[in-house]
Amino acid sequence: MIMPRGQQLLLPVNPLFIVVTLLIALAIDMLPLGRIVWLPDVLMVLLAFWGLNQPQRVGMGLGFALGLLMDVDRGSLLGQHALAYTLLMFVVGASSRRMSWFSSWIQALHLLPLFAAVHGIQVLMRVIAGGIFPGPLFLVAPLIEAALWPLISGLLLAPQRRAPDSDENRPL
Repeated sequence: MIMPRGQQLLLPVNPLFIVVTLLIALAIDMLPLGRIVWLPDVLMVLLAFWGLNQPQRVGMGLGFALGLLMDVDRGSLLGQHALAYTLLMFVVGASSRRMSWFSSWIQALHLLPLFAAVHGIQVLMRVIAGGIFPGPLFLVAPLIEAALWPLISGLLLAPQRRAPDSDENRPL
């Protein structure tokens, strides 16, 4: 595959790093902050990131399992987060080859409607199950998640950007 001009080759990601970041995101989402509608879903953003950058390691099965954990934690309809995360991982996995060519800002613009759709699915399932509509503030969360995307992608790709050795004569 031809790399875009100026883009650095990345080192392979450590699988333990993926697990640790997803567990940290799960812990952040499980913090007892109440039912604040506009808070971003950090686990969803990290699932999208790893599904985009490592589709062979992070896929729909992991999204489903973490979604069930979120459903149990939130006390929501069982399968609400699992369905939303599975659909997110399907769309991200299907478009990962195309989206990997874009900068993180353009990726954020591409992911904004997807994040909004995932939140919309969760709200729709909640309303169908007899819950109350949270109001239009739930649309703020996808905006925050898309704004966090360049920061998160920069932080999570940083360990892979270091040079494998300090050889001055190395061509790559």
